Amino acid sequence: IFWPICVNARLNMTGKRRVSIIGSGNWGSTIAKIVGHNALQLDNFEDEVKMWVFEEMINGEKLTEIINTRHENVKYLPGVTLPPNVVAVPDVTKCTENIDVLLFVIPHQFLVKTCQTMKPFIKPGSYGCSLIKGLNEKPGIGISLLTDMIRDNLGIPCSVLMGANLASEVAAEMFCEATVGSLDRSRGLELKNLFQTPYFRISVITDEAGAELCGALKNIVALGAGLTEGLGYGENTK
Repeated sequence: IFWPICVNARLNMTGKRRVSIIGSGNWGSTIAKIVGHNALQLDNFEDEVKMWVFEEMINGEKLTEIINTRHENVKYLPGVTLPPNVVAVPDVTKCTENIDVLLFVIPHQFLVKTCQTMKPFIKPGSYGCSLIKGLNEKPGIGISLLTDMIRDNLGIPCSVLMGANLASEVAAEMFCEATVGSLDRSRGLELKNLFQTPYFRISVITDEAGAELCGALKNIVALGAGLTEGLGYGENTK
């Protein structure tokens, strides 16, 4: 007997692309606000934007339930309303399966383990974009890019989004800019469409490694500037 409707129910039958956010701290939640709003305006993307949330209990309530009912990450981004199409999900595999664009916004020390959990559910043809600033230290070898960890563990291309921005100010819609680094121009432009708003301006370059290294260097410069400020030195020292 031939059953024409017996297809994998997990397939996206609309043909539209899907994006999810791997991480839900203050930066991850801020990006969820931006991407959630933009997804509603992009005809080639599904409205729903999944956001992986490491489940926590807040005053007896699950954080995912709070986000999905009150549309606010009360722990990591209090006072900021998230779009209702942003759905908090406690299972990272559900934020991976049948997803075309994976946005990584988690602490780097959890990256490898998270990728290993995600790997069996990666959709062929998908790609990642790292919003994580930093570098990976390999004892006896040196440093490596965090995007290389994603590429090596998941077998997918990975672009970056880097900028000298504070999540709280971006969430408050204070004007700022950031740079997408993508070897593939079409992926870079797609990411620009997902990220750009009137207050969050995006430039696209092809130098993925350069953008990522500058993002890591920014944190080092910021730390040095803070030290000079605390020691009472002037602007020239900074």
